[in-house]
Amino acid sequence: MAAEARARLKGASVGIDVGGTFTDLVAVAEDGVAVARKVASTPRDQSLGVMASLAALGSPPGTIGRLIHGTTVATNALLERTGARVALCTTEGFEDLLELRRQDRASLYDLSRHHPPPLVPAERCLGVPERLAPEGVLRGLERDDATRVARAVAALGAQAVAVSLLHAYRDGAHERRLAAAIRAACPDAEIVLGSEILPEIREYERTATTVAEAFLRPVVSRYLRRLADRVMGAGYPAPGVMTSSGGVLPAGEAGEHAASLALSGPAGGVVGAALVARFAGFGQALTIDIGGTSADVGLILDGAPLVESGGEVAGVPIALPRVLVESVSAGGGSVGWIDDGGALRVGPRSAGAEPGPAAFARGGTEATVTDAHIVLGNVRQRELSGGIAADPMAARRAIERLAGTLGASADRVAAAMIAAADAAMARALRRVSVERGIDPRRGVLVAFGGGGGLHACGLADQLGMRRILVPPFAGVLSALGLAVAAERRDATASVMQRAASMTGDGVRAVCEALAARVPAAVGRAWWARARYAGQGHELEVPLAPGDAGDLIEARFADVHAVRYGFTLDLPVEVVSARYAATGERVTLTLGRKGVQRWSPDEPRDTGGALEVTLRGPATVALPDATLLVAEGWTARALPVGGWLLERDA
Repeated sequence: MAAEARARLKGASVGIDVGGTFTDLVAVAEDGVAVARKVASTPRDQSLGVMASLAALGSPPGTIGRLIHGTTVATNALLERTGARVALCTTEGFEDLLELRRQDRASLYDLSRHHPPPLVPAERCLGVPERLAPEGVLRGLERDDATRVARAVAALGAQAVAVSLLHAYRDGAHERRLAAAIRAACPDAEIVLGSEILPEIREYERTATTVAEAFLRPVVSRYLRRLADRVMGAGYPAPGVMTSSGGVLPAGEAGEHAASLALSGPAGGVVGAALVARFAGFGQALTIDIGGTSADVGLILDGAPLVESGGEVAGVPIALPRVLVESVSAGGGSVGWIDDGGALRVGPRSAGAEPGPAAFARGGTEATVTDAHIVLGNVRQRELSGGIAADPMAARRAIERLAGTLGASADRVAAAMIAAADAAMARALRRVSVERGIDPRRGVLVAFGGGGGLHACGLADQLGMRRILVPPFAGVLSALGLAVAAERRDATASVMQRAASMTGDGVRAVCEALAARVPAAVGRAWWARARYAGQGHELEVPLAPGDAGDLIEARFADVHAVRYGFTLDLPVEVVSARYAATGERVTLTLGRKGVQRWSPDEPRDTGGALEVTLRGPATVALPDATLLVAEGWTARALPVGGWLLERDA
């Protein structure tokens, strides 16, 4: 890199997103200008891919002011069940809580479907002779009993211990007493307390989240220490890590909040999508990030990602604040195959980074969605992102082998593979929007990732959407979101009061108590999790110090009407309160730089000034992705970079 470029990157904020196929890097300089790099991921050790992306940036370590990482280590550990050996200590009589779940079926009508097994088997679930009720202690935890349980834990050889006692959200004294005894008996074990991880009602969700934290913490902490040693040993700053809630924590602190990293990388994508949507003037959007292994969908309301508490990752409930992201196993590397009934299927298995799609010429021979796009001419450039040279003949051979089994043409099978992937993605987009009372037709579809621009028109048609934003830095937008993300810390407290009984002074006391639990910040926001009396689940509404109960009730009624289409004449109760403290955001400047020559014979957008309108069908090679403009759509190059596509009338 030239000296001028190195000087421009001095003090840059760098975001690095590790995906299943590629590791993406975006560096945002102090003047707000961004540059991007893409290298192949290293699944055996993600930190090697991080170092490779920094080497590809080519800027000396001293020029980097901030380094933010999005990781799938926690997600992979849950998917592959490669976390720590955990013991669970719970109130006597509740040892089967993880197995019983909520007594719901994995699939309502498919009796062959089963929930994944709990992270802790029955033989490592220990009953603790104690009992709390919401109104107080029913049976105290005696010192001898705590010592006996601690010795039983030690005999199990657990690497981590989850302690989740009944109603500890109200009073964590018994959990702390037991933790002290376990620490004396097992000085090397990680000990995780439910009263600290999630001080809310619902024993199953609280226990499952506590167990997930215990399961992940040793693995995640070990990886983050290795990452920090590598990057700091090379002279780079200590890394920060994106959390599921869309904020950043220092790596050392993030290791103590491992369960909050389960959606680390995908959250960065939605943060980046919200930013570019605001640049383009859109406040409501659906987002889809299509990578090599999966597609992640999200929702943006009022210019910000929707953050909710709860949800599952790899079948494990984690009831912590998270950017709404739903993942489906449909990406560029998704493999096409034929089931026992002779039907064509796509995914969930992926060719990943190694060996990758057949077109990558890295040893892959199975037909993938990427190969299907190349066969249909949707991807025409020979040089792909990450320095990969495409081999169209290898892609066609892979599709033809599949087509021969089906007795169909290669083009027809390729189109069917793309349609199958689109159908899976469209279902996920409907779940995050329609099922929340959001009409997708009123917003814009922000499509990014390596495959976002290829599938955008097909997805928008299925949802009835008429506008698509393919943003600048589309292929590396998650890394851009990481680079600009602010530090964020969350805190939660149980409330369990009728809204009508809450005074402004009482609400202020709750808000101030939450704010006192985390460092001071530039931005502060509170929410109340409320429900009608008798309901089983809550909705979040904005909260501010001094709000009285009648204001909370009115906000809740408005949100309930939007989500469900009706309100009830019932009292509203506040179950808990949530607080988020955020730091300063990195300034980003988006805009086309310089002048580029446009060739209709070889449409290529290199990021320079461009006044072009295209009517589909057409394809455009982007700096880090490909845009497919389908028939019936018109695409216009935007001054901020990227493209806006609109459905013809």
